Amino acid sequence: MSPQAETAAEARTRGPRVSAHAARLRNRVPEPYEEPDLLGRYLAQIGATPLLTAEDEVRLARRMEAGIQALEELQQADAGEPAPTPGRRRELERAVCDGQAAKDHMVRANLRLVVAIAKRHAHRGLPLLDVIQEGNLGLIRAVEKFDHTKGFKFSTYATWWIRQAIGRGLATHARTVRLPVHVVEQLHKLARIERRLQLDLGRQPTAEEVAEESGLAPDKVVWLRRVGRDAVSLDTPVDETGDTVVGDLIPDTDVLQAPEVAEYQALAEELREAVGTLAPREALILSLRYGLHDGAPRTLEQVARHVGLTRERVRQLEKESLARLRAPETRDRLVAWAS
Repeated sequence: MSPQAETAAEARTRGPRVSAHAARLRNRVPEPYEEPDLLGRYLAQIGATPLLTAEDEVRLARRMEAGIQALEELQQADAGEPAPTPGRRRELERAVCDGQAAKDHMVRANLRLVVAIAKRHAHRGLPLLDVIQEGNLGLIRAVEKFDHTKGFKFSTYATWWIRQAIGRGLATHARTVRLPVHVVEQLHKLARIERRLQLDLGRQPTAEEVAEESGLAPDKVVWLRRVGRDAVSLDTPVDETGDTVVGDLIPDTDVLQAPEVAEYQALAEELREAVGTLAPREALILSLRYGLHDGAPRTLEQVARHVGLTRERVRQLEKESLARLRAPETRDRLVAWAS
């Protein structure tokens, strides 16, 4: 007796006591990560369900449709609609159980299709078993949306849903920085074109060559190449000893290196000496205005309050002081640094 017939027979003999949950437990979709042998045992398990013919698909789809209609009728009764007779309720409950069993059978019979599609998306940032699991979600959605009256095979219809689910899973989980699904799809297209051009040309293709082949603008190709780079942890070892990591080799652009520090200090000393040739008040004004001592430049208003003068007077003294620093003997020393 087939699994569907067994489920329906049990439902008829046991009546409303057979719950949809119990049917799901008997016929649930196996998870690829449950067995210790993982992929091998998963493939053996899903291979136990025979493939479906076109007639099988239509028959299962009709049972699912009948189950959905029965469930809607029960929900309407629970919401206050006229209650069905006890006999009718038992009939509806059996139809719900049978529809769920048909759905589970349809899913189990097509799990091998998911594996075949998932293998084409392996090595893209997720383990194969995770890719399969994402594809299984798409398969379940395809079973729920399948319309047998359209006349096409279920596998043709389900392939699109499985690919969509896998693509979204890769976009969501495979990258440290999440990218929109349409960008991930463009990256996959770009990768295929680049591999083909590399084989034809015997070298890495340029952005212009890829753009011409793909129909994208060269700027878009450059942008896609940039965003498509995988993130690498700064703690990744660069050799077998593990003593050096990637982060050790990247200079910190926010921190001055030793030669830069030496030059900065020497230039600061030259500036202080040049300012020291001015009158004390003028030297103080320039030091405050340009932050020569603490690196924090002040506004005219702040300097005016500090020295007890008006803003206009501070501006005049600043201008006169800078003119004195442009004297040849001082200017030549500072121009040497500027060059």
